[in-house]
Amino acid sequence: MSVWDWLRFGGGILALVTTAILLLRLHGVALRWLPFTAVLRAAVQLAAISVLLSGANQWPWLVLGFIALMLSTASWTGASRAEGLPGGRRNAVISVVAGGMSSLLLTLLVGLISPTPQHVVAIAGSVIGNAMNIVTLTSRRIRADLDAHRGEVEGWLALGATPSQSTAWLRRLSVRESLLPNLDQTRNTGLVTLPGAFIGALFGGASPVEAAMFQLTMLSAILVSAAVTGTLFSTLSGRSPVLPAPQES
Repeated sequence: MSVWDWLRFGGGILALVTTAILLLRLHGVALRWLPFTAVLRAAVQLAAISVLLSGANQWPWLVLGFIALMLSTASWTGASRAEGLPGGRRNAVISVVAGGMSSLLLTLLVGLISPTPQHVVAIAGSVIGNAMNIVTLTSRRIRADLDAHRGEVEGWLALGATPSQSTAWLRRLSVRESLLPNLDQTRNTGLVTLPGAFIGALFGGASPVEAAMFQLTMLSAILVSAAVTGTLFSTLSGRSPVLPAPQES
């Protein structure tokens, strides 16, 4: 790419992000410069990962390092979102690692992808990132429902119910709600959305059928990751005998 191409690309990205920031500020959404810093961070990280992956074929062990980096970052982010729950940080790390790795290993085990660096990294990035999002959504919903139904939960505890029994219904609801975005995306793929894996496979030279097969593999792996992560985080959260302190309004 020429210098002009890079300048045009950077200017276009800046215009899109600036539009988003202005609209959010006009609506009074207090995110300040977070959208800009998020995109800037993504650009730096993608540049670093591009360099890393360029040597993956020569040094396959780089893929393991890349997966470890993704797990560490996703676990850290998920833990920071779940810290309001007793044991939330620990539960988040366990759930993200278990959800991401179990989905990746199962996808390899059933032979849906070959153990090449490109396939492994593509699936790993999607399932680990999804596990992080599921922890965020599930933990926020559990925390909100515990605040809203604190009296009911305390009543069950007073009657002799275990912590797991007293919060079972709201934890099940939190898992259900956290899975809905993934289910909606899966259900509407091809009609409303054309996911990146499908488009990327087409641009990479795959036939439409091969691209569709890879996208279905990706969506199915994401669902496994979401199910494992959500149910495990919910189960671990239900073991705490201590309720979180009420959130300040």
